[in-house]
Amino acid sequence: MSTPQFPPSPTRAISSDGPFRALLLENIHPSAGEMLAAEGFQVERASSALKPDELAERLKGVHLLGIRSKTTVPLAALAHAENLLAIGAFCIGTNQVDLTSANTHGIPVFNAPFSNTRSVAEMVIAEVIILTRQLFDRSREVHAGQWRKVATGSHEVRGKTLGIIGYGHIGSQLGIIAEALGMRVLYFDVMTKLPMGNAQPAVTLEELLGASDFVTLHVPALPTTHLMMGADQIAQMKKGACLINASRGTVVDIDALARALQSRHLGGAAVDVYPEEPESNSDGFVTALQGLPNVVLTPHIGGSTEEAQASIGKEVATSLVKYFKSGASTGAVNFPHIEAPLIPGTHRILNVHRNIPGVLRDINRIVSDLNANIHAQVLSTDANIGYLLMDLDQDVSTPVCEAIAGLETDIKTRILS
Repeated sequence: MSTPQFPPSPTRAISSDGPFRALLLENIHPSAGEMLAAEGFQVERASSALKPDELAERLKGVHLLGIRSKTTVPLAALAHAENLLAIGAFCIGTNQVDLTSANTHGIPVFNAPFSNTRSVAEMVIAEVIILTRQLFDRSREVHAGQWRKVATGSHEVRGKTLGIIGYGHIGSQLGIIAEALGMRVLYFDVMTKLPMGNAQPAVTLEELLGASDFVTLHVPALPTTHLMMGADQIAQMKKGACLINASRGTVVDIDALARALQSRHLGGAAVDVYPEEPESNSDGFVTALQGLPNVVLTPHIGGSTEEAQASIGKEVATSLVKYFKSGASTGAVNFPHIEAPLIPGTHRILNVHRNIPGVLRDINRIVSDLNANIHAQVLSTDANIGYLLMDLDQDVSTPVCEAIAGLETDIKTRILS
């Protein structure tokens, strides 16, 4: 594990005086910008992702950053973002952000783990039906002027088995919808999960693969999931079964999947995510799966419905506003969690510092030397940082904040007044 890279200690605390700027990239839904603007932010928008060097330049003076899946946020960009308070990933995944560097720079990252659940589940159900009826092939033929009214290889989904790998929010809701269609549902997860409806857990991945007519993946991008569906795992699937991936592009070996389809070991596939994806809609795209029969290829649109995008905009913007206004970090994927009600008549100091012995002693000494009265104090830590919330009398909050910001252990300090 690499040594965390902490930024130089700031020369001043971040005050609550505006104006505050929010930068929203990749056509984030207007619901987010409207909510931030209502809170007094100057909202700047961009329709596409930014290259890391462009992002670094645009982040100067920005307090909140909103991205989707195409914007990469590396350490080099964070190093230029002295005023950046938080990042909102308006999607489920956060692997496009250097989470460790954001953590050590005192920047929490919030995402939307729930808002597109229904949209993805509905698309997977549609793909199950499309694949078992070979609807895309029949549609393409009719578009080309061919009339092939055949029943060979077409089936009802009722009575078939759906195997769900990753039984989280999407996987569990998908299972409920599948059961309503009369399907049998198996699931496999590395964590113990309570089954919904009549879903049954598989003891091993191999058990699920061998028993399922349709296998669908709903796992995060982790070292343990990288190419988890390779040639060996695909070979363990039932002959004629279909594979669906709407999770992460790195979990399926695309070449192995293409070979299994060409040999007719698999009867079809639906893929929405890829190991490498174009950065914009104007770029071309090539995959080994193109042109194969009974294969549904979509451009990473599992959560791309108006309903999902509006909900994601509100969910992430709500987290950003709560953090900005009260310091609430609940839900951040890379940050200690703190949430406490504001106390009338006080000012709140929020401090992120290196997690080494003696920091709280030094801070409390500052409070004591300045005769400040603490109304509330909450500290939460992780391996790298400590996050302190402290409510003080208003007449001493500014000198206390400035003194804390001057400590060598300080990463980021701001005052809410």
